[in-house]
Amino acid sequence: MELLREIGVIARSLDSISNIEFKEVDLSKGQYLYMVRICEHPGIIQEKLAEMIKVDRTTAARAIMKLEEKGFIEKRDDVDNRRIKKLFPTAKGLEIYPFIIREHKHSNSVALEGFSEDEADILLRLLRRVRKNVDKDWEHVKKGNKRSY
Repeated sequence: MELLREIGVIARSLDSISNIEFKEVDLSKGQYLYMVRICEHPGIIQEKLAEMIKVDRTTAARAIMKLEEKGFIEKRDDVDNRRIKKLFPTAKGLEIYPFIIREHKHSNSVALEGFSEDEADILLRLLRRVRKNVDKDWEHVKKGNKRSY
């Protein structure tokens, strides 16, 4: 129980810092997460993006709409299926991407200060295992199922 509290505090702290710092580039409330994924995966579809970030489709749709209104991303029709909309960063979106990555790298170095490279690797491997365990429940609950305690 204590472990998950610590992970939550770390995640909320870093998210709050990012939201404050990214106001200067007109990003708010976690929009930087969407920008990073869209810049790293140009042409991604909304459903896949929501799955990567672990948010519901409505939340993703709202964030995507705001990013599009601000001119950071654009939707384009899929060549084979016009009903599918693919997401791409605009020139304005690509312009802020390096700023987001610099902040991310800085946060990483602050979080891992005093850790050896081996310790950081071990921590990453362990956290990935935790994420994979949680992913199973995420998928189960997302499909409308209940977890049994």
